[in-house]
Amino acid sequence: MKLMVFILNKVEVLEDLLREFNTAGIHGATILTSTGMARVLHGNDEESPLFGSLRALLDPGREENRTLLLVLRDEQVHAAVSVIQGVVGDLNKPDTGIVFTLPIDLVEGVRK
Repeated sequence: MKLMVFILNKVEVLEDLLREFNTAGIHGATILTSTGMARVLHGNDEESPLFGSLRALLDPGREENRTLLLVLRDEQVHAAVSVIQGVVGDLNKPDTGIVFTLPIDLVEGVRK
């Protein structure tokens, strides 16, 4: 099993993404509101032009992201990535998102 972590920058597509996950047989995700480092640094140092410029490059006009946590069977990972790319677009482009997986050694409380 895998823990998929997806940091979604395009929060406006969240509902579409969840619907497409459901269609692909991927049910259940935890969704967290998250904030990128550049936004926090800028918020704590309003006077610094460096951090303001950094924020403008890395986080243009975006206040928050959504971080999705999904527990997946190994065979679901490819389908989940395909759904993400189909809804969000090429993750190598700016302002789309970041996805990665981690191995899970133990799972309790998840319907099989």
